[in-house]
Amino acid sequence: MTGTATGPAASRGGTVWLTGLPSAGKTTIALALAARLRAEGRRVQVLDGDEIRASLSPELGFSAADRDTSVRRVGFLARLLAGHGVTVLAPVIAPYAASRAAVREEHRAHGVDYVEVHVATPATTCAARDVKGLWARRAAGTITGLTGADDPYEEPVRPELRLDTRDDPIDESVRRVRALLTARGL
Repeated sequence: MTGTATGPAASRGGTVWLTGLPSAGKTTIALALAARLRAEGRRVQVLDGDEIRASLSPELGFSAADRDTSVRRVGFLARLLAGHGVTVLAPVIAPYAASRAAVREEHRAHGVDYVEVHVATPATTCAARDVKGLWARRAAGTITGLTGADDPYEEPVRPELRLDTRDDPIDESVRRVRALLTARGL
């Protein structure tokens, strides 16, 4: 069921899926963009992959099947919200191309706009940032299965936008995503 907002505050919703390695800058970009869009009067929801996993999918582990299920659940929720005029920002690793393709197809099948942004920060930069300490824990041998280290990350082949956050300030990444949204009428 696709819904659309009506009335004076109505706006066209859509999903911006930010994919990339752990500590690439996905959530940082999403939060900064959300603040900018809210200041412009937009209805925005950030669906952080870690937060959604903890609340809606605590039973899932990190096997390929569980990661796929988690991504599809976030995609379903994003599609529902976007179909009701919300701009959804989904900073989710989503390591597998098939999972991301399923989310894109879910949106397409329901006539809901979807754009994929690949936050293409190299693993060395992500490991140096190590926002959540995952790269250090993996190096110490206390965790395994870290995406981009010992678990695969299938880079998007044709994202609508590719960002490399090594040298660009957050404001520049936000500006580029905002420009994409404007170009798409979102």
